[in-house]
Amino acid sequence: MITISGLTARIAGRLLIDNASLSLPSGVKVGLVGRNGTGKSTLFRVITGQLASEAGTVTMPKNARIGQVAQEAPGTDESLIEIVLSADKERASLLKEAETATDPHRIAEIQTRLTDIGAHSAESRAASILAGLGFDHEAQQRAAKSFSGGWRMRVALAAVLFSEPDLLLLDEPTNYLDLEGTLWLEDYVRRYPHTVIIISHDRDLLNTAVNAIVHLDQQKLTFYRGSYDQFERQKAENDELQMKAKAKNDAARKHLQSFIDRFKAKATKAKQAQSRVKALERMGTVAAVIETHVQPITFPEPEKQPASPIIAIEGGAVGYTPGKPILKQINLRIDNDDRIALLGSNGNGKSTFAKFISGRLEAETGAVKRAPGLKIGFFAQHQLDDLMPEQSAVEHVRRLMPEAPEAKVRARVAQMGLATEKMATPAKDLSGGEKARLLMGLAAFDAPNLLILDEPTNHLDIDSRRALIEALNDYEGAVILISHDRHLIEATVDRLWLVNNGTVKTFDGDMEEYRSLIVQSPKKDDKDKAASTGDTANKADQRKANADRRAQFAPLKKKINEIESLTAKLQKQIQLLDAELADPTLYEKSPAKAAEKAKLRSMAVDKLNDAEEQWLELSAEYEEAMAS
Repeated sequence: MITISGLTARIAGRLLIDNASLSLPSGVKVGLVGRNGTGKSTLFRVITGQLASEAGTVTMPKNARIGQVAQEAPGTDESLIEIVLSADKERASLLKEAETATDPHRIAEIQTRLTDIGAHSAESRAASILAGLGFDHEAQQRAAKSFSGGWRMRVALAAVLFSEPDLLLLDEPTNYLDLEGTLWLEDYVRRYPHTVIIISHDRDLLNTAVNAIVHLDQQKLTFYRGSYDQFERQKAENDELQMKAKAKNDAARKHLQSFIDRFKAKATKAKQAQSRVKALERMGTVAAVIETHVQPITFPEPEKQPASPIIAIEGGAVGYTPGKPILKQINLRIDNDDRIALLGSNGNGKSTFAKFISGRLEAETGAVKRAPGLKIGFFAQHQLDDLMPEQSAVEHVRRLMPEAPEAKVRARVAQMGLATEKMATPAKDLSGGEKARLLMGLAAFDAPNLLILDEPTNHLDIDSRRALIEALNDYEGAVILISHDRHLIEATVDRLWLVNNGTVKTFDGDMEEYRSLIVQSPKKDDKDKAASTGDTANKADQRKANADRRAQFAPLKKKINEIESLTAKLQKQIQLLDAELADPTLYEKSPAKAAEKAKLRSMAVDKLNDAEEQWLELSAEYEEAMAS
């Protein structure tokens, strides 16, 4: 159990968390959500003790181990497998002591403890985690310094997962993962035996891997049971009830205030006016629901759309070194209304193919035909560094519109989704999400016929990702998308291409089939994975086995559903009671009735807490049973 009581925290004088309280049961998988800049990472720093809170406490079981990804990725001569194994400090210490221990009793204690913590299977567990994050056996033996920063961050993630802390804190872990690594991590977190709090804007991960949501909003922490989709529905319902309660409260206060203002000076009515002053004080106010506006994103429509195919490739091969193509035997076409997502692990050539399509890389062999007048817009995360740090968004756009009036320049910046107050801010002072919006707008500035987006969501929060989905669905040109955000892919594309084994081919399944392929298949190489797509008999057997397993645990699932229905009823009952108790006339007309309703509310809250605890326990039992 983790308990946060009356927590208040500031950063550079800015109040981010104010008198917030929260209780998390042991073993819960929590998605910590909230708009960028609300204080989610600050809360992690308070939990780990890196930042002192201004007030309040964070308590957890004695000797509980907290783990989070190191901020600096390892870059040493040690091999990846050695780095991950060394993350288990107890195992490393015991193995070292075992080499010199001479006392028979101590040797026995060491060996018993090594057995208890699974030390003898540690290397296979570490290898399995590294494989899940994209490192084959050969890569696991290489020195960490031979990998780029993004790959080393995966090693840091593997290390903390291997150490298996009692509380696992993950802050945007998918930002340095590809789709395949993200799908693997979803499954790993869902099966993780201890408590997890994960900050993420990946909607699919929050729907798949967690069973509770904590919303950080208006400096408060609010717990919601269930997935992100369930959280959105519950919050919308709560907001609607709160708005109704506020309207009723405001009307009642206005009525009382009107009586007070009218009669407070009249001797005959002074006593009644005074009683209403006290009633007004007792009533209190209902807080307003504060809506936060998200700037939309707009891509300019192509002036003229060329006839299909806009790009046709026959026998194409491309690479960076002559005679050593990364991809070959490419035979594909792109039509003017295509929406295509590129699948495949990092390192297989997705970005190379995107550069090839955009014309940044020429074909070594084969024929590539592009439609006359074809315009291509290209966005890639690494281009964030190409922004001029001292120049504002307006200055970046003005260079492309030197003759345009200021109002027109600002209108183009607004289309990119930057708020008015941010238009004159130097690029170096913009948030990651604001830089991404600016760069996407610059990439699409000339109204391209084909828009290529390589990991556009890394710095976007959930609401901004929704704005991107709407922008892509409104855009009339063709789109090629590389992303680890499965929700973005499913919401915007209708074709899947798989980049592996040195070529690019169509993938005939959907994203659910691809997820099953990644999560259920052994981590060998992409050739083995591709071959398994055609194994229909195995798929049929797997579906039958899954159906049998669901039938076996149907009673447990039924019980979980019953508790969900009960909690929904209790939540609605509490909301209705809150609305009734907010009526000031209730206390005047029937104090006994008001007391009875307050008692009913207290009982309903206790029942809800019990039901949520039972739901978490049964859900964990069901997930463990289905996963085994």
